[in-house]
Amino acid sequence: MIREYLESHKEEMFSFLAELVAVRSVQNEPNGQFPFGKKPAKALEKMLKKCSEYGFITENIDWYAGSADFDSTAPALAILSHLDVVPEGTGWSSDPFVLKRKDGKLIGRGTCDDKGPAVASLFALKAIKNLNIPLKKGVRLIFGTNEENGSADLIYYRQKRSLPPMVFTPDGEYPVINGEKGMLRVYFSADYNGAEINGGEVINAVPQNCSIADGERCATLYSGKSAHASTPEKGDNAITKCLSVEGRGISLLDGLAHLFPHGEWDGKSIFGDISGITCVLSLLNTRQNRLYGGIDIRFPLERTKSEIGGIICGKLREIGFEIDSCDGSEPHYTDENSEFVQALLRVYEKVTGDKGRCITIGGGTYVHDVEGGVAFGATFPHEENNMHSADEFITEENLLKNAEIMAEAIIELCG
Repeated sequence: MIREYLESHKEEMFSFLAELVAVRSVQNEPNGQFPFGKKPAKALEKMLKKCSEYGFITENIDWYAGSADFDSTAPALAILSHLDVVPEGTGWSSDPFVLKRKDGKLIGRGTCDDKGPAVASLFALKAIKNLNIPLKKGVRLIFGTNEENGSADLIYYRQKRSLPPMVFTPDGEYPVINGEKGMLRVYFSADYNGAEINGGEVINAVPQNCSIADGERCATLYSGKSAHASTPEKGDNAITKCLSVEGRGISLLDGLAHLFPHGEWDGKSIFGDISGITCVLSLLNTRQNRLYGGIDIRFPLERTKSEIGGIICGKLREIGFEIDSCDGSEPHYTDENSEFVQALLRVYEKVTGDKGRCITIGGGTYVHDVEGGVAFGATFPHEENNMHSADEFITEENLLKNAEIMAEAIIELCG
């Protein structure tokens, strides 16, 4: 019944996803009432307008986030997704902000992370409403606008509104992510009078490009391959590639080249025998006679950010850098035996026919700091969606399947 409804409304779903993809909702400078710039706010406005058109009760929390309630019943479940995206980068086969349908794929920035899943959550709720499936407990969809840059949206939302007792986010992968590594982001700098360097765009991605130039030559561009910072083995770091060539004889650069050898992503040169770590030098830029850098580190459940931060900051100071900030989050864990998690696993098995299981990842999902929260979708095992890279996509089939799974989860938990 649910699947049939979604099939009959799939063109409507794809059309609305195209509207959202068309908005380049990358964080920008605050603009008046818009804390993350106009474009993330525009994406939120479009989503809340559509939710209202479908008969849901909407609320805009000062342009940080918004919500849509199934009805006036106090919500017992929240599905948390985000409408902001990472910058497009280079290498796309088509315009990243024009949804392209090809060979069963929906290609565009945000299709997988996280606009596609956000649309799936909306149509899951729409299916339940239009099919007159009764719910005993309330359901709330929450749409944020700053997940890719620190989740200040969710912090603000939680200052204004309480989260329901059950929360899942389609900001990860199936079956259920109940464990997430700790995360540390380190920003550092030092006085510097050398060649101009411009590498990386965001701290949570392997940098695809890095250029270096001085007054006597044109810029030299080093190219790599972007990947999410939690899976750096899938990328090729352009900054470390540049340092491996250009760092010789220049103390600051040479020091970084030794801490971050090109091709090393497990932090062994910094952390030695501590296993389960990923470490990415993701930003390196010069501004006004100063060199600025940024590092993204993911560390295992048994370690703490104080321990890991102490090691990396000590190493950076040894080679001449000052620490501008060193912050992050401790590892996150939700009991896999809880009824909430077990219910989600049952739904996954029912819809897919595959065995459900809990997994731990290096990425930090949107529920990392939400006690009892888990990630449930949106990617399926062994599926590659080019997340945070060129030609990001979700298949038409998997967008529909996500909506079906979310609808069944709502019924299982709140019906």
